[in-house]
Amino acid sequence: MSLSVVIVGGLHADARRATVVRLLADVPGSVVLHHDLATAATGTVVRTVSDATGILSAGEAPLVNDCACCALREDLVPELRRLADDGATRLAVVELWDSVEPKAMAEVVVAGGLTVTGVVTAVDPALLLPCLGNGDDLADVGLAAAATDQRTVADTFARQLEYAPVLAVVDSEEADDEDRELLAQLHPTARQVRITAPARADAQSPELSYAQSPLARAVLAGFDVESAAAAQHPACALLPAEADGHGVSTFVWHRRRPFHPERLYAALEDLTCAAARSRGRFWLADKPDVLLHWDAAGGALCVESAGPWLASLPDAAWDLVPPVRRAAAALDWHPEHGDCCQHLVFTSPGLDRDGLAQLLESCLLTDAEYAAGRAAWKRLPPAFDTLLEV
Repeated sequence: MSLSVVIVGGLHADARRATVVRLLADVPGSVVLHHDLATAATGTVVRTVSDATGILSAGEAPLVNDCACCALREDLVPELRRLADDGATRLAVVELWDSVEPKAMAEVVVAGGLTVTGVVTAVDPALLLPCLGNGDDLADVGLAAAATDQRTVADTFARQLEYAPVLAVVDSEEADDEDRELLAQLHPTARQVRITAPARADAQSPELSYAQSPLARAVLAGFDVESAAAAQHPACALLPAEADGHGVSTFVWHRRRPFHPERLYAALEDLTCAAARSRGRFWLADKPDVLLHWDAAGGALCVESAGPWLASLPDAAWDLVPPVRRAAAALDWHPEHGDCCQHLVFTSPGLDRDGLAQLLESCLLTDAEYAAGRAAWKRLPPAFDTLLEV
């Protein structure tokens, strides 16, 4: 019997555990592996392996380079291989610790020669907006995975949410229509599965609950780490489309003219705080060949280079570009500028679309600045060099 691996993550610990309990009940022959990184301060990470009846084994893994996540990586694959070799386990559920992101772990498991059939982020809709609005550093709330961890609660949760193709959504009395709409707009392509308490197993038919479980079917459907990574890459990300409902809006802004670096920099605070979540790619006039990534949550913005626009590459270099990137560029190719563009998406309750559009438009090059051409653009003040650590 081959071993399937499902990764369950998310900052909403109660929702995550409810999802794991549901899976253990639904899939006969399943176990859950969990590495508790809360003990990292003492120099170790605690590993437990459990099934539906309770803990089967426990052990400790030493920290690697003062990094709890590194210890998890070093310990996880050998444990999964042990389960695979034993042959008695049908499904290994890897329950990630609170701030561990599923992308890295899925790639580690696949690189170890194992099969990931699903990645799930567990969500309590009532906690969605508080998490996205929380700009606290993980270190300040006891959730850092390493001494050098500089992530925030908001950006960590956003990546956990948007990477997973399956969202396990627990029933929450505190959640309202606005919360559920926000979840749908933030990740419209995700398959949402409602998590309920496990039903009593049928002793006559132990496979019955598995066959009828939407969660089990969703997480065993298959998963491709390369496609998942491409869906998050700023050059070809599957960004949300325009939407409006229950007081929540998604505003998509797409233009073919570069930003003036100083005017955009001056507007960053207002743009970053305008929405619970914003992301996408953008084009600066003084760096016309560089694709820049916009990633904002919790009132904080991360800007980084994602490499060159394809339009700036010589034809011979295109063979080195992944096909999915070439396909994404071809779908949005401009006869003059190629794939160079502004494509930013803002999602939030109470979004001021008109105000956002006006502010963004004011940051673009004027007609005269645009007409001056690339040589003149490159001489504009490099306002973003500090953010980009140039």
